[in-house]
Amino acid sequence: MYLTNEEEKMLEGEYGYAVKKAMEILVALGKIYNADKLIPIKSAHVSGISYYNIGESGLEFLKDFLRGVRVKVKTTINPCAMDIERWNEMGIGREFAYKQLEIIKYFREAGVEASLTCTPYYSGNRPSLGDHIAWSESSAVAYANSIIGARSNRESGISALAAAIVGKTPYYGMHVKDERAPQVYVKIGFKLRYESDYGVLGYIISKYTCGLIPLIKLANKPSETDLRILSASISTYSNIPMYHIQDLTPESSDFDIPREKITIDKDDINEGYKYLHDDFDKPDLIWIGCPHASLEDIAHIASLLRGRRIDGRFWITTSRSVYLQALNEGYIKLIEDAGGKVYADTCIAVMPLKGIIENIITNSAKGCYYARGLNRLKVKVYSLNEIVESAAK
Repeated sequence: MYLTNEEEKMLEGEYGYAVKKAMEILVALGKIYNADKLIPIKSAHVSGISYYNIGESGLEFLKDFLRGVRVKVKTTINPCAMDIERWNEMGIGREFAYKQLEIIKYFREAGVEASLTCTPYYSGNRPSLGDHIAWSESSAVAYANSIIGARSNRESGISALAAAIVGKTPYYGMHVKDERAPQVYVKIGFKLRYESDYGVLGYIISKYTCGLIPLIKLANKPSETDLRILSASISTYSNIPMYHIQDLTPESSDFDIPREKITIDKDDINEGYKYLHDDFDKPDLIWIGCPHASLEDIAHIASLLRGRRIDGRFWITTSRSVYLQALNEGYIKLIEDAGGKVYADTCIAVMPLKGIIENIITNSAKGCYYARGLNRLKVKVYSLNEIVESAAK
């Protein structure tokens, strides 16, 4: 792999320990994937910052790796294990909370924005068409590639951080135009009704396409929420970094329609819902916000709850920036007056809930995957409207 003189100096340690280690990571990745060079990036987004996920060893690694270094490009980070202002209300212990805040401090000292969201494109880190980026949140990578038309591989938290420190990433995979071509044509033979249908669709597509990049022909126009939930689901249940939606993905018309074709019908979606439904009665928690809820989502929930009361625990998770907008618009008060809670900075996919609750209802197929896998919870998936109608009096 070709390196410039400056890159050689970085690799040799002339710019310090962290830059040297970051370059070693990027060069190793480049060699694995046969990249011929490094390319500049416009931004980075780093996952793996929850103390619940990375523990003491992860904290010590970040403390060592980030000492005395500053990122070269705009860099944001994923949700942490708690709302950093209301952690005590969530039942998070003081020692755990301080460890989580220590992790965030190291990132801030390195010039990273503590966005604490899986939807950085709603919080000031929105790339433009054709921008090369290094993002490690899988749902955000799928959204950036597929909906915005930016270019990112599915980075790990460490490789995204290395790219942020160097300001570059290896040139391979989704950064190369030809590698972004669709490989299988997926036709949806009916109109999808709910945002949760798009989460189920992502699961079904992942099951049928076996890691191939799909070109999806929808029977109706998806909303922004639909696209966010589809991106999250399709990237969770498969390893693909992008998909195309015909007449919507910016570059979908640049490629030929694949010869291999699959049709998905209502029976497939119904079977997907069955897979995402476990057997239990009353939920311990209703949870919306995986990926993080948008301002439009919160406004819609507030309108559904106006003048009503929620039966049971009802949580919404979102970014701090969206939370503040919703607070200013009065949506938070409406929801919390109805008995719900809106938390920022976190997501139950990275929270310590194991042994605290046993089952949840959500509208997110991705949320189902992580609730089952990380916290061993039972899950049911319904649409947002169905969830609110069943929970509110």
